[in-house]
Amino acid sequence: MRRAWIQGASRGIGLALASNLVDRGDWHVTTTCRAGRSPALDALVERAPERVQPLAMDLARPESIEAAAEQVEGPLHLLFNVGGFLHEGAQQPEKRFEALDGEALMRSFAVNAVGPILVAKAALPALRKADEAVIANLSARVGSIADNRMGGWYGYRASKAGLNMLTRTLSIELRRRAPSVHCIALHPGTVDTSLSRPFRGGVPMERRFAPEQAAEKLLQIALEQGPRSSGRFLAWDGSEIPW
Repeated sequence: MRRAWIQGASRGIGLALASNLVDRGDWHVTTTCRAGRSPALDALVERAPERVQPLAMDLARPESIEAAAEQVEGPLHLLFNVGGFLHEGAQQPEKRFEALDGEALMRSFAVNAVGPILVAKAALPALRKADEAVIANLSARVGSIADNRMGGWYGYRASKAGLNMLTRTLSIELRRRAPSVHCIALHPGTVDTSLSRPFRGGVPMERRFAPEQAAEKLLQIALEQGPRSSGRFLAWDGSEIPW
């Protein structure tokens, strides 16, 4: 039985990843989200109560991350950092420089960059117990500095770029200290979730994915390419994205 930790599993891509692994039959899955449970997660637990461990965890609170990690048993074969923040209520992606707000920027960095790398830090002891393990951090193409041609979305772009740098830096250290643990950044494409739904208008239908489709593609890359692609930034189709 292999073990996975899906951070941000209450809905969308995270829930689809957890469900996919449960359906495979040979995975034990720990799920974390702020509330710990949701109707969809409850249904997942009912399907496989002995193989799903739902935990409450707040990405913006380091002590919450450490408390959750203490309940995750090793060996851990896969950590998937999914939870992220783009918009909520009055806080929307910045279209102009004048829209920048310090508190909003700090929130973006706390959830999109700092939180995931602290999860990886807390999970490392369990990951090192596996013969081979993968840390997959869900990034976004808009976090690529080289690919930024439109500007805007300051907080989301910068925080995902920060996550990319943290991912790359961690992968280099792991080669020396824990060569069996690999770390990659992944771009899921445009997925029909509450995060991307308001901004998908210009994306052709054939380039929009259901969460279940995205989960299948991302898991294929993480589990098959992850060990040999450590330190890389890959799109859903396996193509490399420039940092």
